[in-house]
Amino acid sequence: MRGAYEAGVLCGIVEVLGLSAQDEPPFRVFAGTSVGAINAAFLAAHADRGDLGAELLAQIWQELDIDEHFRIHPRGILGARRRRWFSEKAIQQDAPVQLGRSLLDPRPLDKLVRDSIPWERLNANVDAGRVRALVVTALEIAHGRTTMFSQLAPGGVFYPSRDPRRIVSTEVITADHVLASAAIPVVFPARKVGSRYYCDGGLRFNTPISPAIRTGADRLVVVSLRRAFLTEESYAQDPDHTPAYPSLFFLLGKLINALLLDPFAYDLEVLARFNRVMEVLEDTLPAEEMERVREVLVDARGMGYRRIDTLLFTPSVDIGALARDYVTDRLDRDRLGWTQRWFLDQAAKSTLAGEADLASYFLFDGDFAAELIELGRQDVFARAAEVRAFFRSKREPPAGTSTPPDLVTESEEEVSAVTDTA
Repeated sequence: MRGAYEAGVLCGIVEVLGLSAQDEPPFRVFAGTSVGAINAAFLAAHADRGDLGAELLAQIWQELDIDEHFRIHPRGILGARRRRWFSEKAIQQDAPVQLGRSLLDPRPLDKLVRDSIPWERLNANVDAGRVRALVVTALEIAHGRTTMFSQLAPGGVFYPSRDPRRIVSTEVITADHVLASAAIPVVFPARKVGSRYYCDGGLRFNTPISPAIRTGADRLVVVSLRRAFLTEESYAQDPDHTPAYPSLFFLLGKLINALLLDPFAYDLEVLARFNRVMEVLEDTLPAEEMERVREVLVDARGMGYRRIDTLLFTPSVDIGALARDYVTDRLDRDRLGWTQRWFLDQAAKSTLAGEADLASYFLFDGDFAAELIELGRQDVFARAAEVRAFFRSKREPPAGTSTPPDLVTESEEEVSAVTDTA
């Protein structure tokens, strides 16, 4: 559910830049994991529009119905509901829903992804080169390998990693790829793509922004769904939020944060460090010595390293805290079944730090989505001058480097939208 914030950020960027449907779109590369895969696929499908259909994406989020999209069936993880949910008639009505054990009924999300994203239009945008690359990431379950499903425009290249735990699969992206990337284990069923089963790509992917870089992007707009980590100073001043032993719901919320959101923050920190290192090396080493450094990097990483300009957005207000307030004060309980009410009440009551992290992932309610979208907009508006400057700027590549010829575009740089896991 946190992905609604991403939609708000995109709406804010479009508004700040004053983009209309007839303008040149701001992005050519899209990469996303988990809910970010859903948003990235939608935006890529609308990359023939300067506004990327961002308002339509926000509208889809705001039309979510908690009674429909948040159907909890605890026995589902044991397979007890399989016969009732997936009878032959149900399969015919809701095909091609894939069978599997899960806590939530997967059919509403399945239908949303298949019906809301114009897949033929996405393919046409890639084939025409309007989208240079769309990459969605999922975890291949049997061997524990992170798979980066990549749909590339003619002449496009994905420079693979040397890490055997990560593989690139170049193919046409479908709803099954996106649903696989968003399949949080236990909550949603694993998805079969080809002959293998996959689940949420954020579980083991500790460098989630690398796909955009490996498809040639030089500048990144990154949307992370976790508020910035506490600094050492603010942590020291922060009061003790754990006076009692944390509840199961509190622990589960923090566990999901650690699995799906923390790798993104770490990857950004590593990128910032490498940028600083490269700046020092470029300023101090002779050209021939710098070339030796690049050769080592290519040998170790599968591609050279270059400084990457990044525009990062993180929620200015903790989304877990917003979820707690929404469940406590604004949620229409008359629309909920008893299992839904019990789950959300427990998640909201479990908070020790003023956050209902677990509830924030599953609060599939259009009004809550509207709050997250507005938060994303306001976070962009607060940095409007920085956004405009970022999109106006062009950075020349360091001496002795060049963008690979098959990755050069009319604008000389790829600008990528990278959306976080959730």
